[in-house]
Amino acid sequence: MISYIKGKITYLGEDYLILESNDIGYKIYMSKNSLFKLIIDENIIKIYTYMSVKEDGITLFGFLEEKEFDIFNSLLSVSGIGPKGALSFLSGLSPEEIIQAIITNDVKTLSSPKGVGKKAAEKVIVILKDKFKTSNDSFIFEDYQNSDNSSLSEVTEALISLGYTKTEATKCIKSCYEEGMSTEELLRTSLKFMSKF
Repeated sequence: MISYIKGKITYLGEDYLILESNDIGYKIYMSKNSLFKLIIDENIIKIYTYMSVKEDGITLFGFLEEKEFDIFNSLLSVSGIGPKGALSFLSGLSPEEIIQAIITNDVKTLSSPKGVGKKAAEKVIVILKDKFKTSNDSFIFEDYQNSDNSSLSEVTEALISLGYTKTEATKCIKSCYEEGMSTEELLRTSLKFMSKF
């Protein structure tokens, strides 16, 4: 098993790159989110890898961060989700957004990446929800979910009624909320925040 490869990028494709290491060019499939962050230059980069071995060949999948790699492996633990399917989730959502969608039962967001169906998203939520609720990754929403502040839930519902997903609404409120804010102030600030995107 190859844990990671250090080398120079010699080619960037739509869903893969070529990484040259010790005069060998490795074709490594990656999420679009990761590929978007890369450029071809002389710098040495480190790519975490997962090697898929099948009858028709060996395929390498790569990740810039260990968190992305960990989410990928978690998705693979769900029956019916293969390496390419797991990569589809990561091409449309960040690791944090995937965790949030799973914890909050946000099927709409989780099924939004290209190539991810509603049934697959629902299955991922059922299988992984308890895992993330009890892991360190749940810090993203624990404080929010455990809050007794009614304005948080009221503004969340208001944003959802305006067409935003629960994930988008929660993320927005986490960014905008300040202690002592009234419901009206929080809603106004949240709408201003969302209008930027």
